[in-house]
Amino acid sequence: MDSIGLALDQNPSGASDDFPALLRRRGLLPAVPAQTGMAPTADPAWIPTQATTILAFKFQGGVLVAGDRRATSGHTVVYDRADKVLEIDRHSIMAIAGVPATAWEMARVLEHSFQFFRRTQLQEMSVDGKVRALSKLLRDNFGFVLQGVGIVVPIFATYDSGADPSARLYFYDAMGAQFEVADYAATGSGSPAVRGILYYENNWGKKPLVKLTEDEAVTVALRALDTAAESDTATGGVDRNAKIFPVIKIVSRGGITTLPEKRIGALFKRTVA
Repeated sequence: MDSIGLALDQNPSGASDDFPALLRRRGLLPAVPAQTGMAPTADPAWIPTQATTILAFKFQGGVLVAGDRRATSGHTVVYDRADKVLEIDRHSIMAIAGVPATAWEMARVLEHSFQFFRRTQLQEMSVDGKVRALSKLLRDNFGFVLQGVGIVVPIFATYDSGADPSARLYFYDAMGAQFEVADYAATGSGSPAVRGILYYENNWGKKPLVKLTEDEAVTVALRALDTAAESDTATGGVDRNAKIFPVIKIVSRGGITTLPEKRIGALFKRTVA
């Protein structure tokens, strides 16, 4: 179906749908689960895969977003190369902590929502619209959260190129509440250690986070994740033998940059190891 047909598709009351609601009405996305608060009916021996830890902070060149690579199920390491830092559009990044299956599906729906808006309205969705779109997906997922099978606690970073160009950074709770932060954010099981490192660097380091150069910012992110890996078994540290390093992306006025593993490895060896 072409974009014009999708844009004109309306619900019975005549009000225009958002993109996820349009998909649900056409049977392309599961219905929102009832928020009953009932205990899970699945086999208690089955534990959903979880992905942690993620962080983001503003620095001199925009917003740095980083995540370790480990995914776990209970005390079992399921995968050690998970990508938790996802590009949604040219200036937006969603980092995920929680159940990867749910989070990756949210990221795909969010990406297509932004594309749908851009193609039908012939302009980019506003930052406030993007932030609320993710909030609604989290709120719609709350039924699964209550059942203990689908919790997602993301970070969203973007660059607002409007009247007052600036980097914007948000974190969310599992119910979809959004919080804009001035300096840094971290979620996931290793986040207490990460927040401690970022708080110390921002207040008592050589300079505040927002004044760091790119190399300095990457060094702080690597130190924070390495510290988290020391105290949290669900957070994967750097594996130099297997050449497994955190995923680090930067969003700025010019778009999104993904740092190559070779550069991350060199910085880790020089400033952290």
